Amino acid sequence: MRRLLLASALFASFAAQAQVKVDDPWVRATVAPQKATGAFMQLTSAKAAKVVSASSPVAAMVEIHEMKMDDGVMKMRAVDALPLPAGQAVALKPGSYHVMLMGLKAPIKAGETVLLTLTVEGEDKQRTTVEVKAQAR
Repeated sequence: MRRLLLASALFASFAAQAQVKVDDPWVRATVAPQKATGAFMQLTSAKAAKVVSASSPVAAMVEIHEMKMDDGVMKMRAVDALPLPAGQAVALKPGSYHVMLMGLKAPIKAGETVLLTLTVEGEDKQRTTVEVKAQAR
């Protein structure tokens, strides 16, 4: 019975993960003194959800950020969550929403793969993680 419950829980977790599709993930490569960079991708969720956090082993801190014009000045700020409307692609791109990696432990070289974990919360408040492998460009 215990195995059946564990298998059911794992299947439900994998099914929830499959609900968020990640396309074209990439991270901006850095140079030696640089301690921060951005990660970009396109996210599409089958059901309404939101990205509530992110993490990566290459950075001390990872946040979801938004860049937007405010009184003629481009400003960047962390957001509590990134909404993912059902069936609509949400672009994380330079000059817009993106994943900010801060306190980099080492420079990120072009061609390297950077691991990211996104925590996604559904309307039912259930949280799942989405593992992302982003190539540095």
